[in-house]
Order: sequence, then structure tokens, then C-alpha cells
Amino acid sequence: MKKMSLTVLIVLLASTLAFADRYITRGPDIGEIYFIGPTATGEGIYHSTDFGKTAICVDSTIDAMSICADRSSDVLYYVTMGEALYISYDSGLQGSWLFRNGGVKLQINSGRSEGEIYSSFSKHSEDYGVNFISHNAYGFFGSRLDSEIDNEDNIGYIVVNNYPIIDSLWLLITHDNFDSLEIQNVYNVDKFPIRYIRRGTVYGELFSIAGEPSSIRHSEDYGESWHVTNTLNSGGSYYDFVGGRQDGELYILSVHEHNLHEIVHIYIYHSTDYGKTFIVYHPFSKGEEPLVANFSSAVTEGNAPLAISFCNYSVGDIQSYEWDFDNDGVIDSYDVEPEYTYQDTGYYSVKLTIYDTDGPDEFLRENYIHVKDPNAIDEEIEKDKLLLHNSPNPFHSSTTISYSLQSNIREATIEIYNIKGQLVKILLTFPNRGLGTSTVVWNGKDDKGKQVGAGMYFIYMKIGENVHVKKIVKLSL
Repeated sequence: MKKMSLTVLIVLLASTLAFADRYITRGPDIGEIYFIGPTATGEGIYHSTDFGKTAICVDSTIDAMSICADRSSDVLYYVTMGEALYISYDSGLQGSWLFRNGGVKLQINSGRSEGEIYSSFSKHSEDYGVNFISHNAYGFFGSRLDSEIDNEDNIGYIVVNNYPIIDSLWLLITHDNFDSLEIQNVYNVDKFPIRYIRRGTVYGELFSIAGEPSSIRHSEDYGESWHVTNTLNSGGSYYDFVGGRQDGELYILSVHEHNLHEIVHIYIYHSTDYGKTFIVYHPFSKGEEPLVANFSSAVTEGNAPLAISFCNYSVGDIQSYEWDFDNDGVIDSYDVEPEYTYQDTGYYSVKLTIYDTDGPDEFLRENYIHVKDPNAIDEEIEKDKLLLHNSPNPFHSSTTISYSLQSNIREATIEIYNIKGQLVKILLTFPNRGLGTSTVVWNGKDDKGKQVGAGMYFIYMKIGENVHVKKIVKLSL
């Protein structure tokens, strides 16, 4: 009975996620979250102040399609299917809701300051939803899949697809609060199925969770590049997430629902290391638990001998654990959260199998641990290095470009190109002096001394065969 099918849940998510992009939102205080989830008889809004360990259903009488919390204490918003916006000044308690505005998008986003709320990317309010300021969104194309604002003023993002190009998704970025947009990145759906994005705590920080199993991706450069921090055995149940108030903090809301609401469970996965490891909380349960194996480690590579501490955040009425640290079919540990030292170099797949009274569930992480030879030469370190940064970005009148080099190549160049690929400015052509860090300033002018227009440009740096390209944005003076 406990190895349950999630067919009902998958159908439910397919119908609801098309409309509701925000089922969980962070409150203004550390450890405070609100989320929409099932109750014993229906659905309601929950409030937690202890990272999701416990939660109180504050209202089960309203039909909220999405929610978001204000930066003001105790202020919460929700929007209905009819695009009506409501506000509560009492943490969403039943009877505290006031109608605030109409024609608000089904996706609402929390702002950066008190009283600020976004209606998708089309408009925003600075007075708790009383009045809204419309955005032009010049440069927008396709269909919106998700939108989010950055922690930095005026920066925002939109994820779009563009039928009939079904294999690609685009990330658009704005530097003027959605008055104009430009392409920040384009992704192949199969290799990088970005769909939902959430901001973190610092400028340019984004999280994305997508795919099956669910890959957690993290960006620190406004979505220009991403790296996978973890992969979860989701079982088809993870359907919303939000960044927290602390560095590296991430919440994932997971709902299991089965047998026409006879079996319902809410889990909150909480991470403070960018989703590498989690603590799982279970604030609401009804009926028998699902069985889902999950584990990871904060450290996955290093020199031999390599000691690994595994973090286990499986859920269910678990009776026993079986760990196979090299996937050779031999059980290496029966502990809940074991430690293991890898003596030999190489890549190791790790499998965890958990059991309840009705059977097992397992999770295999292939080539998960990489043990290196401490005496071997690191080829990446030995390669010619080329590090390129600039600040500020975006900029108005000038930006400082810093670069550090380590190479035997004698010649190097730094050039500026516009979005059409046309050379705008040659900043430097110089003999490479080897290891070191230097700077050069671009004053926003071309080789003829004329101020270039606002838009996207590219710093192109070449040392021998090594090339590095940095995207920069120039704003109007």
C-alpha cells in the first residue's frame, strides 16, 4: 500500500501548474515561509516561522491561485482565478483579507521593499497593490513561462518559449524594470530544461529546478551561466520552490496526494548550502506515507583518501537502509547517515535502498564521487588561464575591465563588439607578461571617439588559442 502510484498527483499538477507559479513564498523574517497545500478536507494557506518544521493552516476558505509575501511583517497577498488581488495584514488569517485590485496576473511576485508587488512582468505596485505602474516590455517575444525580479533594483527576468521552435527556451533580462528586454541566454530543452526561476539573496543569484529526476541549478551571474548543485529523486511530486533569506538558502515544497485525498502529505525540503544537502520537514500528514529515497553529500570530489559524509533526507515509514558506496551489489552500510572513506582513485556510483513494510525504493547516483590522485598533475590548472571581469555591469559612462593571465603565449588582445558582431573598440593589444592581474577602462566610446548607444556589448579577449567572451550592458547616459 505504501509504494503508491502518483498518477493522481501528476494529473493534478498538470492542471494546476499551468496557472499557479507561486505555491510557496518566503516571508520577511529568516525561517518564515507561506505555502499553499492540501488540508484534511481541501486546500489552504499555511504559515511557518521555523523553516517548515511546523506550520499552521491560516485559511482554508479561499481559492488562491498564487501567493506572495510582502517585505512588511504579516502582509500577504493572493490572487484568484478571476485575477482579483487580495491583501491580508494579519499573516493571511481567515477573515483578514481585503480586496485590493482587479486585473492582476495569476503570477504575483514579492518586491524588494515594503509595499512592492509585481503582477508578472506587466506591471508593479509600490503601495501594497492599490495602484499599479505598467511596463512597456519592449523586446518581449513568445510565450511567458515564468518571470522573476532580481534583488538588484530594476533587474528582472522572463523565461519564454517561442512556438514553433519547440526545442529551445530563452531567458530574457531587463535592466530598466521591464520597460525593455534583451536575450540573456538560450537553452536546449533536452539538455537544460529550465522552466521556473527563483531569486536568491544576492545580486544576480537565481535558482532553477527542472527535469526528472529534478536537477537543482544555481546561477551567480544573472543567468549567464549555471551549475548543477544536486539532483533529487522527486517521484513526480516536487512542484514549487523559493529562495530563502539566508545565503545559500532554498526551500522546496513537495506534496504527495493519492486516493482522492485519502492520503495527503506535505514536505518542506530546507537547504542552506545552495541545495547540495537538505533537512526535510513534514508539517502535514494524512494517511500512509509515500516511500522516496533521497541522499547527497556536500563534498563529492577530492584527493584520495577521500572521506564522505552522506546526508539522508528520504521520506516514509522507513524500516531499514542499505548503502552501496560503489554500486557493486555489496551492501556497505545499514546506517541512516553513514560516513565512508574512498581509498582508491576513480569515479564511484552510490546507491541507497530504503524499505518500509511493503517493499523498497532506491536512488542511484551514477559517477557521483570522484576520487583524485593527489600526486597527479591537474590538467585544468596547467592549462593557460584567462579570467575576465568588469564592473559595474551594466554601466552608464564607463566600466573597468579586470583580467588575470597565466600563459606562455606572448600576444593578447581585448576588443569590444556590438550585438551584431561588429568591432567597436580595440582596447588593448599587448605582449602577455604572464601571471598577474591588470585593469583597463572602457569609456563607452568607439575607435572614432563617438559615444556608443545603449545596449548589449561583448568583451572579446584572446590569448593564443584561448578565448573568453564577457557580456556587458551599456545604459543611457
